[in-house]
Amino acid sequence: MPVLRTPDDCFDQLPDFPFEPRYATIQDENLGPLRIHYVDEGPRDAPVILCLHGEPTWSFLYRKMVPVFTAAGYRTVVPDLVGFGRSDKPARRSDYTYKKHVQWIRDWLEAVDLSGITLLAQDWGGLIGLRLVAENADLFDRFSISNTGMPTGDHGQGMGEAFQRWRQFSQEDPEFDIGFIVNLFGRGSLTEAEIEAYRAPFPTDEYKEGARQFPMLVPAAPDDPASEDNRNAWKQLMQWEKPVLLCFSDSDPITAGGDRPFLKLVPGTRGQPHITLKGRHFIQEEDGETWARAVVDWISR
Repeated sequence: MPVLRTPDDCFDQLPDFPFEPRYATIQDENLGPLRIHYVDEGPRDAPVILCLHGEPTWSFLYRKMVPVFTAAGYRTVVPDLVGFGRSDKPARRSDYTYKKHVQWIRDWLEAVDLSGITLLAQDWGGLIGLRLVAENADLFDRFSISNTGMPTGDHGQGMGEAFQRWRQFSQEDPEFDIGFIVNLFGRGSLTEAEIEAYRAPFPTDEYKEGARQFPMLVPAAPDDPASEDNRNAWKQLMQWEKPVLLCFSDSDPITAGGDRPFLKLVPGTRGQPHITLKGRHFIQEEDGETWARAVVDWISR
């Protein structure tokens, strides 16, 4: 079962990313050991802010937000999902499932011994992170999400026209240029160095299997393999009374209106200082510092 590891020298020229790489190893029953990379900044005994990225990004996405959190005294931890960033990358598409992604990060949480967590999650970080919250509520004190959701596949949920186009592109585009994709769906004005930083984890096409597979793992029908687990997670979130802060953006065609189910169904959203961020899908690039400051103010309340 081949597992790839991006050479370290691919990450030699990262702009504005001075964070020391850290690693924890988990065990997959079929693949064996998997090394997961994470950023871990701030005092070790401080309250934890956990940031989960999505597709096809990595912890580099949160580089502008980490300093805001650490300056406010928080320990900020940002892992790379398996298949992304400096984390190991199974080489076969079939090795990537929604269930496995949740299990891998759950095992990583246990390996690094985090609790009392404030979760920030966007894109697939939300699809994974919300499952973790629902299934391990004792580890989390609160969560804030942007441009994400937890679809079940019922009534075509999560499959708007923009997402269907993205799904088709992910399977048919011969190059699948990660830097180009992040720039296109972000603020559109990344520097060449930033674009290269998003390309860095994927030196050849064989490293992109996880990135190409993610769009196919979003539940698109009621009998999707992940649908029942997500329905069960929603049942738990519908009883979640700890604080929830929604920070969706104003110009993301993929997740527009995605905050409404949370406002309607999750008790913890009531009376919270929700804000609308300015930007497209990868909001951390465009308005991430506003999100970070909103979270700091929210926690302090």
